[in-house]
This record gives sequence, C-alpha cells and structure tokens, in this order.
Amino acid sequence: MISKSLEFIIEKRLDGTLARSGLIITPHGSIKTPAFIVGGTKATVKTLNVEQVAQLGGQSVLANTYHLMLRPGVDTIALAGGIHKFMNWDRPIFTDSGGFQIFSLGMAYKKGIDVTSHSIKGDKDQAKNSSSQLVKVTDDGASFKSHLDGNSMFMNPEICMELQHKIGADIHMSFDELTSPLAGKEYIKKAMDRTHVWAERSLNRHRELNNDHVSKEEYLQSLYGIVQGAREEDLRRESAKFLGDRDFDGYGIGGVFEPEEIPETVRWVCETLPENKPRHLLGMGAQPADLFLGVQYGIDTFDCVAPTRQARNGALYTYDGRINIKNSKYQQDFSPIDSQCDCYTCKHYTRAYVNHLLRSDETLGLTLASIHNERFVVSTVDLIRESIENGNFFNYKKQFLERYYGVKGSEKFFEND
Repeated sequence: MISKSLEFIIEKRLDGTLARSGLIITPHGSIKTPAFIVGGTKATVKTLNVEQVAQLGGQSVLANTYHLMLRPGVDTIALAGGIHKFMNWDRPIFTDSGGFQIFSLGMAYKKGIDVTSHSIKGDKDQAKNSSSQLVKVTDDGASFKSHLDGNSMFMNPEICMELQHKIGADIHMSFDELTSPLAGKEYIKKAMDRTHVWAERSLNRHRELNNDHVSKEEYLQSLYGIVQGAREEDLRRESAKFLGDRDFDGYGIGGVFEPEEIPETVRWVCETLPENKPRHLLGMGAQPADLFLGVQYGIDTFDCVAPTRQARNGALYTYDGRINIKNSKYQQDFSPIDSQCDCYTCKHYTRAYVNHLLRSDETLGLTLASIHNERFVVSTVDLIRESIENGNFFNYKKQFLERYYGVKGSEKFFEND
C-alpha cells in the first residue's frame, strides 16, 4: 500500500524557547511529540514484550541496524514481511544507521569511554588510532570486524540504506561518523565533511529504494540526516545548514554529551535546522534532565537504552531521585517503587518483592523493574508535552527537577531559563 512517508505537524510553540508540541505521522501511525522512543535494539525491548511496551505508553521503538544485520540478518526480517510483522509491533519504528558502532568499536574501543552513561575518561592521546580498534574508516565507508565472530564486514551509505529498507522501519538515519569526544577539531571537521558526503549518498540511494516501493505498491520509508560537529559551534551550525538544505524528512543530532552541554549544542543545531521538520536527539534520555533540556531547546523525539539497562542493574527512577532497589534497606519495604507512578509494577508489587527478585536473579525482577523505568521516562515526556500545551513548562520543569535532584543539585539546569 502506498502512503506518504512522513508528515510533521507543529501544534503548539512555547514562547521564548525552541520547544514545540506536535505530531509525526507515519504509515504505521502517529507519534505525539515531544516523545521518548523506546530502545528496541535487536527488534526487542529487553525483558519486555510489545504488549507491555504499548501498555506503558510507548508510541514507537528504535532498532539498531548494526545488530540486526548480524542477527538474525536483514534478509530474514524481509522474508518475515518487515520488522513490524517480525516483532509484532504495529506502531512506528525507527532504525539507526550503524554510525554509532563506528565510534564504539573504533575511536572509543578500549578507551574508557562509556557513551551510554556519558562517562568520558582519559585524554586526547587516547583518541589516536590504535591496533585495538575494530573499525577502519575511509571516505568510501567503514571496514570492521563483527564483535560476534570476528568476520570482516563493510558498510557504506548505499549498503546502509539497503539494509534499513530491507528491515522496513518507518524512519531511518543516514550513514554518519560519530567522533570521539576526545578527538581534536581537525579530525572532527574531517569526519563532519565525510558525514555530509555520506548523507548525500544515503539520500540518493534512499530515493531509489523508495521508487522501488512505489512500483511494488509498498509503503514509503523516511530518512533523517544526522548533524555532527561535536562541541564546536561553527561546525554544528555548518552541519545543520548543510543538511537542512537537503530534502531529508527530518534530522537526527548525533554526539556524546554531558547534560549541561545539551542547551548550547542542541540550540546551535535547532536554531539552524528547518523549523518545519522533526528533530531527534540520538541516544539521549539517560537521566530526566536530558528530557527537559532537549525539549526546551527544540528536540521532538529522543531514544535511549538506559531505562532498561539501569533497571536490570537495580537502578530505578523515582520522583525523589534514583534508588538502588537491591539495597538491603528495601528488603522489608512493602510500599510501591513510587507511590505516584501508575505503571503495572507500582500498582501490583512492592519494593520488597522487586528487591527479592533481583537479589535472587529471577527474570521477573528484570521485567518489573524495566516496566517501571520505561513508564517513568515515557510518562515524564508525556507530561512535558502537556506542560507545553498548557503553558506550564517552566513550572513543571522546576518542580520536577528540584524534587528529583534536590534543590541544590538542580541549580545548574536553570541558568538559561
């Protein structure tokens, strides 16, 4: 069935900011924005089934092209009828490009840089090429070894688009190079220029593949261009201008940020990008401040695997801050994880029970903890969206962050209000 690939409607703008609420319309349904896109790396949200993801309010999931290419393979997904049928999710799906893996297996490999927790250690000497890296990047593409079996592989913009179209998500990301936060400006500029060339190649191949979908009366797929440039204002604005002048359906913002760096970096990009297209902040949402700051400075959607990853380690979000539910003080605490949370876990189980399950390595504990964390983040963004629509954003932000971080700990998030 032929359908328009994507439509974006801005419904409300927040005066004095870049924040807006709206609607992204795809062939598999709509996403009310701002929205948190649930991390479904391998065509699954870890420890949850799709019914649970829908029940906790997930509007969309994001899968990982690199991992799906390795297992089960994109041909298998295509034979299943595409990723929606393969994973039994009939709502919108994003896929990333694999550019993140160039960073995590290349410049960041064995360098003490954990982008999932935004922890950056070491010095610039660590950013230099080394024999430990699993990726070699050239202007044509990236040669790398599978982390599963060590087999040599290659990806370039054209292959990346072909992989994503076989997966069959609604929204894809162009092939890009994510640089290390330890890299110097000269290399950041080189990688950005390469990303721009790759973006144009991605867009050309994407259009060809969409033409094939038209001839087969299949739904059209959408493509976001990825803005790079690290923490350099001139490069970020240059990248946003370059990509904004191309006819992408939307834009992703790549990078590795500390929360306090979001306002400046995101503002540079969102001030420069076309206002009438959606903006996605890749891999962000590890803590609540990311969500408020991203929205305030123009972001429409986020994705992050941190909620379920932290849940599996016992780190649970509450409105009074994050707790470690495995601690012994919760062994006889028969209250819900958070009395204000409306998730399935908080309605039916206690801190003591989740503590018991996780300390006993019971799988159910992983599921209950993940349901809670995902619901907490999804509902937080839903309430941010409501606060934009009713003009109460700044009051809600202040109330939430002062309670979550404590008044003193939240001060750094209000400097630009």
